[in-house]
Amino acid sequence: MSKEQNLQCSFCGRKKPETDLLIAGIDAHICDKCIEQAHGIVEEEVLEAQTNDLSKDLILKKPMEIKGFLDEYIIGQTQTKKSMSVAVYNHYKRLLQTKDDDDVEIEKSNIVLVGETGTGKTLVARTIAKMLNVPFSIVDATVLTQAGYVGEDVESILTRLLQAADYDVTKAERGIVFIDEIDKIARKGDNPSITRDVSGEGVQQALLKLLEGTVVNVAPKGGRKHPDQKFIEVNTQDILFIAGGAFSGIDRIISKRLNMQAVGFGASLDEDKVDEENLLQYIIPSDLKSFGLIPEIIGRLPVLSYMNPLDAKTLRAILTEPKNSIIKQYEKLFAMDGIEFSMTEEAYKYIVDKAIEYKLGARGLRSLCEAILTDAMFELPSSDETKLIVTQEYAEAKLTKTALKKLKAVS
Repeated sequence: MSKEQNLQCSFCGRKKPETDLLIAGIDAHICDKCIEQAHGIVEEEVLEAQTNDLSKDLILKKPMEIKGFLDEYIIGQTQTKKSMSVAVYNHYKRLLQTKDDDDVEIEKSNIVLVGETGTGKTLVARTIAKMLNVPFSIVDATVLTQAGYVGEDVESILTRLLQAADYDVTKAERGIVFIDEIDKIARKGDNPSITRDVSGEGVQQALLKLLEGTVVNVAPKGGRKHPDQKFIEVNTQDILFIAGGAFSGIDRIISKRLNMQAVGFGASLDEDKVDEENLLQYIIPSDLKSFGLIPEIIGRLPVLSYMNPLDAKTLRAILTEPKNSIIKQYEKLFAMDGIEFSMTEEAYKYIVDKAIEYKLGARGLRSLCEAILTDAMFELPSSDETKLIVTQEYAEAKLTKTALKKLKAVS
């Protein structure tokens, strides 16, 4: 008994009677108090190491540098690029924030982008993720339903992010999620109590906690097909959500709010001229509410930006100017077969005019180029030709009425 009482902690020197627990090793002992202290030190070290790893992996640039990088890939959309650059910069400053005495917590700045199809909403988000070197996933809101209904659960959004991060939870928890077609989950009717809106308001309600920040049990292989799998806990507190949608018809809501129709004999709209070609620039959160998004979800997407419609000048620039422009891609493809490819200015103008005529946006430029160049890409690699110059006549000949009808049907 006396021998046991003589035992003491090799770290702090406490005798066994003074401790609740004394664990014996080969040549030493450690008490419960020292174990608690050591555990606290280890936790601090691990947290510090993770913060250092984050600052090491994360390529954080100033807003002007972020916009400069976006300029290389995206033509126009200056206001959106500014808003996105500031929001992303502030978000990642928040991630690198150290705990100060004042305990000021920086809130997340999730973003909602409104713009017609083909204006570059997804491209902006993907380009920013590429620059920051963080996991990025695109999810489609049209397939989402409330839990228990046919479709995908809201948690499946994070399954794709986990896949993009190679199932590294720490990486995924600082990634970017782009929720496409957010307008398709708008409330179907003004009165929410008439019917159960499982793919509209129901999804919005389920998204609330996800956008704000909560710990979610995520099924790594998708929840419904593999019910026996183990769930992975993911904290959405530091995940940046960017929502994008065309919001077709929202221009009428904006027009109504601006009261664009002059009434009365002396009424005039000259004082505040409204640009009727681009009503989206006047969008405010209340317009999203009128469209069918619930106020709670609008509040969790505080940064609201818009995409300008693409005019002829912008579409012409998109063809050749960006770092990965469509024409540069074709030049590369033909060069790999030893063929020098070029296009005349008249051919460029013809393609742009057709894209505007069929309202195909930037995606339409690719569709038109594919229709024009498919025959050449099929025949030339097997021939002795080393040069291809696409003229307006060549483009017109390839874009027959049948091809144009097909493209119009796609739009």
